[in-house]
Amino acid sequence: MAQRKSRDDRRIDLIEAARRAIIRHGIDGVQLSHVAEEAGLTSGAVLYHYPDLSELLVEAQHAGMERFYEQRARQLAALTDPAEKLVVTVRSGLPTGPLDPDVRLLNELGGAAGRNRVYGVLLTSLYDRQVSMYQAILDTGAALGVFKLSTDSLTIARNLVALEDAYGYRITARHPVIGPDEAAELILSYARTATGNDLTR
Repeated sequence: MAQRKSRDDRRIDLIEAARRAIIRHGIDGVQLSHVAEEAGLTSGAVLYHYPDLSELLVEAQHAGMERFYEQRARQLAALTDPAEKLVVTVRSGLPTGPLDPDVRLLNELGGAAGRNRVYGVLLTSLYDRQVSMYQAILDTGAALGVFKLSTDSLTIARNLVALEDAYGYRITARHPVIGPDEAAELILSYARTATGNDLTR
């Protein structure tokens, strides 16, 4: 006999269904019926867990963002060398390819941020946290003598996140000569100049 899913498990399933629906229909086009179809449920069952569809859509967007801060922070916690941390951070901030679902979600969110204050706040928060992550690596590296920064760490960190975003978009837009490896190398070329380190790790 199949075990009935817990409320928390059902909500996780609905968040994943909402993410798929957003990718398929766009953040402005997604409807309750789309989420229900992706989840294999009735619209009423979706509303039982999320009476407000907008709340579910925000949770779906937040879940997609976790990879670009929380997961990266956990990965970096196991490393000690600032140069290695910087290389890992650059590489882990890019799409895996044109169909990367988390980045496609962020692109949808970015397109709607000007029309929806909540989405704008989510994106701004993610950007600021990513900048802080880079800045901590840069400051640590400078303090240890591993980096000789060309300017202040905040400026470099902001530029690194901006490059992530720009090249990430190029990848999802299927640029013919810019894939994840090429984009990482382009960002690292700036990071080498900015840190005075060859970043060969």
